[in-house]
Amino acid sequence: MTKMNVESFNLDHTKVAAPYIRLAGTSEGEHGDVIYKYDIRFCQPNKEHMEMPGLHSIEHLMAENVRNHHDKVVDLSPMGCQTGFYLSVLNDDNYDNIQNVMEKTLNDVLEADEVPACNEVQCGWAASHSLEGAKEIAKKMLAGRDQWDKVFG
Repeated sequence: MTKMNVESFNLDHTKVAAPYIRLAGTSEGEHGDVIYKYDIRFCQPNKEHMEMPGLHSIEHLMAENVRNHHDKVVDLSPMGCQTGFYLSVLNDDNYDNIQNVMEKTLNDVLEADEVPACNEVQCGWAASHSLEGAKEIAKKMLAGRDQWDKVFG
């Protein structure tokens, strides 16, 4: 297989075993700061995916709440394949810390009474949300907590 520019395109998606959290790459800035990009995989690639209303809502909830547990979040972005998210943080290669941050963030999802910024002023598709769907996705990911460090089956 030809090496691709996008790291995840070089990952054999038939060999991974979701759910997991893996370091997907790093980028170093001019002054030594490092951005660590984590692959937070919720669903088994090509076997299952998150439905858009639930995915959209868990994205809002996690993007808002993860920053309560980590002060150097650069971005949290959904994967187009609807199987997970990328979490980018500044200067944090502590894998256990990232797992703990994600666990706390997903527990925040379970405790939520509403989806933040779920309106036409703050969201580009406010009609496509499901708090219940987000909670189901979070429950499933948390149920696999003991295997988050096992990327390959």
